[in-house]
Amino acid sequence: MGHHLQGIPRSPRVHPPYALQTGDEGVSLFGNLLKLKDARSDPDQKWLRGLVRYGEMATARVGSKTIVFLNSKRVVGVVSHGHSRSLLMTQEKWAEPRRIMHTLLSGTAVKQYGEWLETESAQMLAEYLLKPALWYRHHYRYANSVVHRIALGERLAKSTKDLEDLQSLVTVFVTTTGSSVVDWFPALARLPRWLQPWQAHWEKLDRWNYDVYRSWWALVLEQIRRGTAPPSFARDTLLHGDTKYTGSDDDAMYVAMQLIEAGSDTTREALHIMIMAALEHPAVFARELLRWRPIFVITPDHVASQDIEFEGYRFPEVTGFVINAVVVGDECDSPETFGPDRWMDGHETDIAHGLWQFRGGRRICVGYRLAQRSMFINIARLVQCFDFKPNGPYNSRILSLEATDEPFPVKVSVRSQAYAELICAEAERLGVLEDAKISRDEL
Repeated sequence: MGHHLQGIPRSPRVHPPYALQTGDEGVSLFGNLLKLKDARSDPDQKWLRGLVRYGEMATARVGSKTIVFLNSKRVVGVVSHGHSRSLLMTQEKWAEPRRIMHTLLSGTAVKQYGEWLETESAQMLAEYLLKPALWYRHHYRYANSVVHRIALGERLAKSTKDLEDLQSLVTVFVTTTGSSVVDWFPALARLPRWLQPWQAHWEKLDRWNYDVYRSWWALVLEQIRRGTAPPSFARDTLLHGDTKYTGSDDDAMYVAMQLIEAGSDTTREALHIMIMAALEHPAVFARELLRWRPIFVITPDHVASQDIEFEGYRFPEVTGFVINAVVVGDECDSPETFGPDRWMDGHETDIAHGLWQFRGGRRICVGYRLAQRSMFINIARLVQCFDFKPNGPYNSRILSLEATDEPFPVKVSVRSQAYAELICAEAERLGVLEDAKISRDEL
């Protein structure tokens, strides 16, 4: 099994095993680990796309783990929803943070944030107008400020350095997920500490992560203790004595900061993809962006907490299930064509319908409704008010979403003087025009 893939064909009635020819995949010890590692950096995702030839599911040995790649919308939907209670990793570690965030980001709660989205979006448009070369920074400032206000109660007043530090945390998290030897050989975690030399590296990252979070959290915590903090998720839910949150102060910090971190970065990345789509397809947007160039090509696996039976197959406990986002996104006519009209399906107001970038079932991203509103308002405004043209050579498959500088060369220009005046008038009305003029390098 170390150098084989076992495919499950599309017919639910016939289940012969399939295997690649000997030597075509991996080696006996590592299995397909090196292939999976290379897939993360391959802009064409050839290996992931190749898994579709085995059918709707393909089972791969990765290290000592068995990973099942879900290659179609059908099996993703059935497995994510039908077996959601069996695909949950150590519930006690995530259930409480997820429960508490759900109260903040449910559909009812998100409706209250519309005014903040409008305000921060107006500032972003003014920043685009005044400093078009820094378009990529404006995306992150906008996204961070919205979630910062929801979580901590105040508009963002952080420097470029502060923002880059937080963004770097996300980059490290995304690029190192699945890179530890323990991820693929879990039994190594039982070795004595002195036989785990990799621990020093991860402990250093953990300390850096903690210090960055603490630099943002300390002032908020002090304001709450002094009674001067504005209304916020942190004050009124995480640290309020009358709530049912059971975590420590540090647990509360991680919940709040991970909310800010994740909410900021995925919105930033989606807006970056929008700009790339505008370069490639200037005539013609939210679900198609995330299908055409998915943010998450490989997500952390959902681990079976018990044996699972599915269409004649039995998957043992601890089998990992991964949504093959590239292949699932290709499951349409002309997948390389950017065609937003493919989503005119009667579910236009539900960004998660038929799209698995937010995962699904009980593990769906708790903030997807906020993301939908945020993408709608900003995509509509940006494509209406600005033109985007290439400012140098680029590869539309290489998005460099982890970059803190310009990820690809773009020339931004306002469409007319009338739009420029409208943007300034709206920003001034909402009191953010002067904020848009501030250089965050000087904060």
